[in-house]
Amino acid sequence: MIVMKFGGSSVANAERIKHVASIIKSYSERKPIVVLSAMGDTTDHLLTAADEAVQGKVALSRIEKLHKATAEELGVSFSEVQPLLEELKTLLTGISMLKELTKRTRDYLVSFGERLSVRLASAYLNKTGTEAQYYDAWDVGFISDSNFMSAELLDSVWDLIPKAFESYKTGVSKAIPIVTGFIAKDKNGYITTLGRGGSDLTATMLGAAMRVEEVQTWKDVDGILTTDPRIVPEAKTVSEVTYEEAAEMAYFGAQVLHPRSMVPCKKVGIPVRVKNSYNIDSPGSIIVDGHTGPVSAVRAITAVKGVTLLDIVSTRMIGASGFMAHIFNQFLKWDISIDVIATSEVSISLTINNKGDLTGLLEDMQKVAATECKRGKSIITVICDTTQASSILADGFAALVKKNINVQMISKGASKVNISMICDDSEADLVVKTLHEAYFPDTVTQ
Repeated sequence: MIVMKFGGSSVANAERIKHVASIIKSYSERKPIVVLSAMGDTTDHLLTAADEAVQGKVALSRIEKLHKATAEELGVSFSEVQPLLEELKTLLTGISMLKELTKRTRDYLVSFGERLSVRLASAYLNKTGTEAQYYDAWDVGFISDSNFMSAELLDSVWDLIPKAFESYKTGVSKAIPIVTGFIAKDKNGYITTLGRGGSDLTATMLGAAMRVEEVQTWKDVDGILTTDPRIVPEAKTVSEVTYEEAAEMAYFGAQVLHPRSMVPCKKVGIPVRVKNSYNIDSPGSIIVDGHTGPVSAVRAITAVKGVTLLDIVSTRMIGASGFMAHIFNQFLKWDISIDVIATSEVSISLTINNKGDLTGLLEDMQKVAATECKRGKSIITVICDTTQASSILADGFAALVKKNINVQMISKGASKVNISMICDDSEADLVVKTLHEAYFPDTVTQ
């Protein structure tokens, strides 16, 4: 048994749904459970419709047109989704009358995207001779807390999910389950959404609870790449990474599974495979608990642009207990998280990925230490085996020196799988290209 998850771009239109259906059919012998996101930009369109409804205008023509046209092109009855669209119209009408959108109502609203897509895909599979059955996630055990817009699943899902799929696992039911990603219900029956990486979390939770062979998440690239192919077109696929490496890559900008979505599979040791829905023959990349064989010292290079660097200097730091705590309390007060940090005897340099107004934080910081704020910085992260840090840094800096690039800060991650450095946004792409050439010379085009 496997779990297969397809994102919004993979089911963006009728043609893509047909292609996804063909992939599902090709894996039918492995008893797949399928997780789907909303079609294309449907979630954004739903939120736009909500904003318009708050202003008193009920408009869902764009959403209705897409799903009606898709049903026609797939050759399935519009009645598969019409009741949901009517329910959506009623909801938008209510929002327009109240002229407000609560978090709970917002979650109810955006749930329509996934609920519409699973119905269309399931209907098409049945039409083409592959027995399938759609499920809203709460029908198969997805119960969450009531933290709307960023809900957490309850521990009971570990028992509820296997019960829901018992007949499918034992072969009594032959219908391939097509499940909504991203959504759940709380104990009161209100629809919730699972926040960032929600659809991936749906897939990994299903896989972990069912103890499947592997979870497959299908994207539009050949798995996890050595860097962003928009910066380095020659970037190659990384065949295997650990959960820890994948989490660091995602945190520092790579298009990998969100770290929280990997938790269920990591807990029970289920591998996650990243595959390309446009290139189904590619083996993709697999995320595992520990490497199964020899690997290169450097796995990948990521970049996060538009961050802010704060240089904090104070002689009060010398031998002063609690000084660091006082600094961090300011970030706690202003609810701002820190990404990368480096310290010396009298100074702290750190980065924050916050594009908002920092006036309050900076005013409070100046009371404690001299603080300089530098915007327009990038975090370049080398995902690697830091037990080989000396040779990795030697190769990287030798390459940067040749390009006359001086990084402004460096931090060796406590996770033991990353080294991060700070540069100007204007240099970020060049730094990534230079490091990639140094660490992956076989990808350099002559």
